[in-house]
Amino acid sequence: MQATRRQFLRQLGLAGLSLAMLGCNQKSRARKPNIIYIMIDDLGYGDVGCYGSELNRTPHIDRLAEKGMLFTDYHSNGPMCTPTRASLMTGKYQHRLGEKFEGPLSGKTQYDEGLPLEATTIAEVLGNAGYVTGMYGKWHLGYKPPYLPPDQGFDEFIGLGSGDGDHHTHIDRSGRKDWWKNNKLRMEEGYSTDLITDHSVDFIQNHKDEPFFLYVAHLSIHFPWQGPDDPPHREEGKDYADDKWGIIPDKNNISPHVKAMVESIDDGVGRIMDTLKSLDLWENTLVIFTSDNGGYTHYGDTHFNISSNGPLRGQKTELYEGGHRVPFIATWPGKIPEQITSHELVMTMDMFPTFCDLADIKIPADLELDGISIAPHLVNQQPIRKRTVCWKMDDERAIRKGDWKLLLLGDKAPELYNLAKDIRETQNLASKYPDRVEELKQEYYEWEADVTQNYS
Repeated sequence: MQATRRQFLRQLGLAGLSLAMLGCNQKSRARKPNIIYIMIDDLGYGDVGCYGSELNRTPHIDRLAEKGMLFTDYHSNGPMCTPTRASLMTGKYQHRLGEKFEGPLSGKTQYDEGLPLEATTIAEVLGNAGYVTGMYGKWHLGYKPPYLPPDQGFDEFIGLGSGDGDHHTHIDRSGRKDWWKNNKLRMEEGYSTDLITDHSVDFIQNHKDEPFFLYVAHLSIHFPWQGPDDPPHREEGKDYADDKWGIIPDKNNISPHVKAMVESIDDGVGRIMDTLKSLDLWENTLVIFTSDNGGYTHYGDTHFNISSNGPLRGQKTELYEGGHRVPFIATWPGKIPEQITSHELVMTMDMFPTFCDLADIKIPADLELDGISIAPHLVNQQPIRKRTVCWKMDDERAIRKGDWKLLLLGDKAPELYNLAKDIRETQNLASKYPDRVEELKQEYYEWEADVTQNYS
C-alpha cells in the first residue's frame, strides 16, 4: 500500500517539485542535508543539564547545545502527545484535523481512527523530493494500519502505535501487543530507548549515501516510569487503565526512575552523534532535540517528584508555560553557529516549512501551512517574524502575542501575564489591563473559529 500511495503522490506532484527535481541524480541528492528530529516524550523544560538540571547527567545533549543553538522560547503545539505530533507531521494547528486531535487519541474509543490519510505529511513531501524516510519509536497518530507511519510517507518504521507501552514488554495500556515493524506486529526483546536507538543507528548506516529524514520518537520519559534496570510491569491481556505507572516503590519520589530514563536517552543521543561522525555525515546533518510537551511534576494526588519544568508554572496537560514550553536544540556544524542562545518564539508546526526550506523544496500553496520557516534564523540568525499563536484543549484556551499571554481556563476568570517580566506566571494582570484582555479575547476567538471549522 505504501509504494502505491507514494507513487500516486508523485504523479500528482504534491510536493510541488519539477520533473527535473524528481529525477535528480545521486550527486544532487547527496547535497541535500540529512535531517534528524529527536522528540522525547514528556521531557520537562528543566530535565536536562543545559536547561538547568542538576539531577540528571546529560553530557551528550549538553554537547549538542554547545555545538549549536539552544532555544528558550520554544513551544509544543499542545500540552499532550497526539496534538503536538499531528502538528509536526502536517505543519498546521492540529485542530484543523478535527476535534479528536486536541487531546491524546484513546486506545479504547479511538482505536480504529488516526491521522487522516488525505493529510499531507512532512515525510511524504521529503520523500517526494528524494529523501529516504525512517521513523522509530512512538507514533500515537493511529494504533494500527492503515494509520501507522508507512501509510503516512515513512519508508521504514519500527515502534509503537499507542501513546504508552511497557518499556520492557511493549504491552500497551489496554493489554495489547504494541511493537510494529512497518505494518505488521513484530515484538522485540529489549528496553524501548535502546531499541529505538539501535534501529535509528542502523537506519543511518544503511542510508549513509542518500539524503535521509530520521524521526526518532522516544517513548521515555512517559509512564510506565521504568529505567533500564527497573522491572517489567505489563502482561498481555490485562487492562492497565488503573495501574499504568509501573512498579514504583516510593510514589512520593518518582525522580530516580525518571533520572535513569533521561540518562538512557542521553546515551542514545551520544550513539547517534558518534554514528554520524564515524560515517562523515556530521557536517551535512541537521539534528534537532526537543519534547512533545512539558513534564509531569506530579500525577494527581498519587505520584510526586516526577519531572522538572524549571522555573515554569504548570505541567503536562495544562496551558501554563510548564505544559508547552519545552527544550529545543538545533545543531548543524558549519551552518548553525556554536553556543548560540535564541529567545525567538517557535512552535512545533514550524518544523514542516523549516525542513522544506533547508532541503530547497517549494511548498505547494494549497497546503496552507500555519507554521513558518525558521531556517533563516538557524543559519543566519535573522529575526523570526512576529506573530500571535494560540493553544486550545477542551475548555481551556491560551493566546500569546509578544510578551503577553492570556489564559481562558474554563469558567475561571481570565488570567493575563507579561512573560518578559513574569515567566513564572504569578502576577495576574487581567484586572489592571482590561482593554488588553478584551483585545486578546477577540483575536483568540477569531483564531478558534478559523481552525475548528472541521469540528462536528
